[in-house]
Amino acid sequence: MSGVIPYLIRAYCDWIEDNKLTPYLLVNTKSVGVVVPEGHDAKGKMVLNISSSATVGRTINNQAIIFKARFQGKSQKIVVPCNAVLSIYAHENGEGMMFDMPKSDQEKNDKKPSLKILD
Repeated sequence: MSGVIPYLIRAYCDWIEDNKLTPYLLVNTKSVGVVVPEGHDAKGKMVLNISSSATVGRTINNQAIIFKARFQGKSQKIVVPCNAVLSIYAHENGEGMMFDMPKSDQEKNDKKPSLKILD
């Protein structure tokens, strides 16, 4: 059975735009297959405006969100695999949904635990 996340991303994107708001994605830029402009992420995360007015040729399929957008005046192709999406929300009011990071990606980002002995 295919995952539900791509369906939820499409539904939330439509719902947000139907309400005249702006859909934003929070993306894990360290996930395999993510193509975003270098230098625009912070600590392995990036926020992307995926509204119809900010993108060209936006496609949300069961594998990825693909579109072109301008960064510093230059058009660039963006590819975000659905499993790299941490959340989708309306910019204006924060309404949306958070997604769990897949276990394999989470394990790659985890640091060794640091423990302290308390008296």
